[in-house]
Amino acid sequence: MTTNSTATAVDPAHVVGRVLDLLREHYVFPDVAAGIASHLEGRWADRAYDGLESESLAARVTADLQAANGDRHLRLVFHPEPLSDEDDDARDDAEMAAWAASTDDGVVRAQLDGAVGLLELAPILFPPSIAAETVGAAFTSLCDAPALVLDLRECLGGDPEMVSFACTYLFGIEAVHLNDIVERAGRETRQFWTLPYVPGTRFGPDKPVYVLTSNRTFSGGEELAYDLQQLRRAVVVGETTRGGAHPRRGFRLTDHLEATVPVARSRNPHSGQNWEGTGVRPDVSVAADQALDVALALAREALA
Repeated sequence: MTTNSTATAVDPAHVVGRVLDLLREHYVFPDVAAGIASHLEGRWADRAYDGLESESLAARVTADLQAANGDRHLRLVFHPEPLSDEDDDARDDAEMAAWAASTDDGVVRAQLDGAVGLLELAPILFPPSIAAETVGAAFTSLCDAPALVLDLRECLGGDPEMVSFACTYLFGIEAVHLNDIVERAGRETRQFWTLPYVPGTRFGPDKPVYVLTSNRTFSGGEELAYDLQQLRRAVVVGETTRGGAHPRRGFRLTDHLEATVPVARSRNPHSGQNWEGTGVRPDVSVAADQALDVALALAREALA
């Protein structure tokens, strides 16, 4: 629990009012937004937010937002460090690049386990503008392996452009339709396909691929697993993922509070659906800490 301080003092009426406005204006499903807003207004009428400071208010409002429909991208986020006064794309890009640099551009390991390639991506899938060289080199280093295990158990999100970039290494030169992102109320649809060119050498479309998931795998990590599963390009091994398929936008409310509001939805061109709320269900269900051993065994059996 946060102690009293001017740094985290907050006016709940202002914050909740702004959250309600953002819901009604931006949430991907306008009819659902109305229901969530009604629930939040009821909680306000019950004085559920009286006397709360920033961190406690963020936790309670998030719980109430998600209680309505379970959308894990819909949150009120507390930031211990003060937020900037306004959007600054150059600053955001610099912060993302610094985060990527501190995590080897999201490539935890790229190595052989016997003959099988093992590539682990975490904590997120960084944008290709930042991480394409490193991720491409990782895939290229494993291009001659007869099978590949792609470990996404600790992948907590990321850029849909990196999903397309990574998928391209696992297919041939013919373009493959991976995913669509549909804006609020269907106003605009953006398609994502494999790319005509990626640096290095592709792993290719024919050798076996196994994707590892856990109950922590989220958002962009889920999309990568889901796209490959729906295209029957990979066998998913592990646990059902968290279930966040709605791209979101952040809005600064106070020095320490940010509302994240889903503004679009994913739509897979093959299933016509997505993994929102349900998560990506594995083809081979096993505890996350056993998934690597099981996938390696499956790969070696397939090769044998």
